[in-house]
Amino acid sequence: MMNETTKTEVEAAVFRRLLKHLDENKDVQNIDLMNLANFCRNCLSKWYVSEAVERQIQIDYEQAREIIYGIPFPEWKAKYQSPATEEQLALFAARSKTSG
Repeated sequence: MMNETTKTEVEAAVFRRLLKHLDENKDVQNIDLMNLANFCRNCLSKWYVSEAVERQIQIDYEQAREIIYGIPFPEWKAKYQSPATEEQLALFAARSKTSG
């Protein structure tokens, strides 16, 4: 069994690995993540801000997005984000109706 420090270290390593995986798979668009798993890079950014604030650490959403995306979001968006297809948007709309 792991002690709390080791557990936290493992969880942090897993999170860094998730960010690395997302960075290495920029072709996976946020809408794809939302349609598949109901979260995306922006959700991770919001969760990052929320957890930081809970610990009295001031960080804004754009700072958190730069941590999650690895570069400033406007730069990432210009380089890697493609327009959502009609199929992606339809799936997102259908998913939103059933989850809300």
